[in-house]
Order: sequence, then C-alpha cells, then structure tokens
Amino acid sequence: MARKVWGGIFAFCLALIIGIGSVQAADNVRTYKFSPVNQFGVELTASYWNPIIQYVSAKSGVNLVLKIGRTSADTTSYVLAKEVDFAFTNHLFNENRRRMGWQLLVRRNYPAVQGQILTTADSAVTDLRQLVDEEVVFPGREAFIAYKVTYAHLLANQIPVKVVFGGNHDGAFAQLFSGKVKAVGVNSQLAEGYARRENKQFRTLWSSEPFNDLALMVSPAVPEADVKAVTDAFLGMGGDPEGVAVIKRVSEAVKLPPFEHFIPAREEDYGSYVEFYRTAPESLQ
Repeated sequence: MARKVWGGIFAFCLALIIGIGSVQAADNVRTYKFSPVNQFGVELTASYWNPIIQYVSAKSGVNLVLKIGRTSADTTSYVLAKEVDFAFTNHLFNENRRRMGWQLLVRRNYPAVQGQILTTADSAVTDLRQLVDEEVVFPGREAFIAYKVTYAHLLANQIPVKVVFGGNHDGAFAQLFSGKVKAVGVNSQLAEGYARRENKQFRTLWSSEPFNDLALMVSPAVPEADVKAVTDAFLGMGGDPEGVAVIKRVSEAVKLPPFEHFIPAREEDYGSYVEFYRTAPESLQ
C-alpha cells in the first residue's frame, strides 16, 4: 500500500516537473513584431506575409508576428517609434533614419524596380506637361519609389500637381480608375501585379532609374543569435520544397511572378537610395 502511495506521489511530481519545464520552454520562445510596408491593401498584405513569417518562425525557432497599420505611413511609424523589431521596407535610407542602426538582412531576388508615373491606357493624357495643376495620386508620403522618386521628378521639371494620397498602391489605383485623378505614381513591380489581378491597362508617362527591391531589416535591439536564426531561415527558403511552395502561393495571391529565393541584402545594393537623399528636396527627406 505504501509503495503504491509513494509511486503515485512520484508520478505526480514527475508530471509537475515536466509541466513546469514545458511552460518554461514556451516562455523561452522569443517573439518579435514584424512590419512590412503596405504595398497592397491590409488584407492582401497580410495574406502575402503571414505564410512567409509562419514558415520562418517554424524553421528558426524565433516567433514572428505581423503588425501592420492601415496605411504604409502608419506601418513605418511603428518602426520609427521602436514598436517593432523586423521590417520589410525601403523607408530607412535617409541620413536621420540610418542613424537608428537598423541592419540589412535579406531581399527577394527580384529584378530592380522603377518609379513610374502612369495613367489609364485610354486617358487623354499622353505627356507629363498635361498634369500641370491636376490631381495626381500616390500610395503615401512614405512610399520611396512610388512617391518620393516620382514626385521629385515632377518638382525637378517644374510640373506642379495637386498631391493626393491613396494609403497604399491598391487605394491609389482605385482612385485612378474611378476617374478621380489624372495619374498615379507607382512602383513598377506593383503596377504589373495590379494589372494582372484586376485586368487593367496603363499608359506609362515616365520611368525612373532602377532601384533594388525592398529589404528585410532588423532593429539593433534584437540579439545576434535570433537575427542569425531568422536570416538563415529566410535564406534557406528557396532551397526547401516547403519554402518554395510558400513563395509560389503568396506570389500567386498578389499576381507577381514567384521570386526564386531570398538573397543577402548589402549596403551597396541600396547606394541609389542614399544618393537620392543626398540631393532630394527637404520636403522629400
């Protein structure tokens, strides 16, 4: 009888120790907030990034959770307020933001993109000069390629326009095709995806020099071991059949060609961004 009692006590204690260990293990899982800029509407942005960060979390042992705002400016404000730890962005290359110490990690191996000023294929507008004093929509004030690069070109060529913000690319495109504005400033990659998704056609009025795709960046507050684990998971994605399937699925959702894999992002890859800010007007810094 005593043996049974002691056996029961031992089993209970063992279960308690295992339970405590499980809780401690769960507590030791690091969770970080990840904010990709809103290149699409909020729902589509989440549909694109959630499967990717779920894959990376599972492979790295570092838990990433999505945090996106209503607009790209809202999402970037989280980065500037130090409310997030990882970001997919090209909004951190001016001198003041570079001082924040965010580190480049990886980027998709997409071809370089261009800033473009577009109108609808059937528009009467065929030349930028026809936009003088007309409404032109941009995704948002923080959009580097779609707003800063395109609007800087208009300013440099003394083409004054009435600036309208759509919140993200999809919002800007909606205003163009509803006839509310005469033209739109865009990232060429996203214009191509939108044209495929919505069966729309554009006329290109101007295209910029090429700029590399956005990059995954990390706050200096994240421990190096976690940075390495997350980076390795992104870099390994294209060599893993499970990762390749995720890439294909999310690319199809936004009607972009699947990129092959993530590649290391280097400072020299973003020299054109730094050079832009060296000469950009104060209003676009």
